[in-house]
Amino acid sequence: MTVFGSARFPEDHPYYELGREVGRRLGRAGFTVLTGGGPGIMEAANRGARDVGAPSLGLNIILPHEQRPNPYLDRWVEFRYFFVRKVMLVKYSYAFVVLPGGFGTMDEIFECATLIQTGKIKSFPLVVMGKDYWKPLSDFICHGMVQEKTILPADCDRILFTDSVDEAMDRIMSAATQELGLVWEAAPRWYFGEGPLQPLQKPRPEPSATPRGQA
Repeated sequence: MTVFGSARFPEDHPYYELGREVGRRLGRAGFTVLTGGGPGIMEAANRGARDVGAPSLGLNIILPHEQRPNPYLDRWVEFRYFFVRKVMLVKYSYAFVVLPGGFGTMDEIFECATLIQTGKIKSFPLVVMGKDYWKPLSDFICHGMVQEKTILPADCDRILFTDSVDEAMDRIMSAATQELGLVWEAAPRWYFGEGPLQPLQKPRPEPSATPRGQA
């Protein structure tokens, strides 16, 4: 499951703790937690997965002001281009959980919504958490855009705006079992299709090392 959100929230912020709880709950349900690999909400979700022994993966982006992979990743890959990274964040997921964030997070919300709307991917759950933060966006989508008929009411219904982790998990688990037909096993066996996971000892190579998986 992919968790999106800002890199800028510190460890003591309520949204960080929300992200960590989301990671825990996804992990307990048997999902691998996939994020953009950086700090803030991404770190929180990966940390929550680590809390419960679930696989924790990151797709890091190379930025001018370097974004370092967070220390709670079992495996990570670096990307040079945002569009390639977004493809991978969408490809390896059955649902998308979005916490408060900035331009990048907005981009990810609309990328997922567009792919679902146009049938390019299945109608996976798109859960947006932090109702107060996202209220202007919710009003714009579910009132402004629907009222102007630039989208259908059903397009709005595909997005769940909530503050409740329980409600988020209910939507995800219902879709996973009833709509996608997923069957739970004792433990996950595959991550990016490469075989058993080998946890990293360090969050990233030493500066002199060749970056792994650079795209």
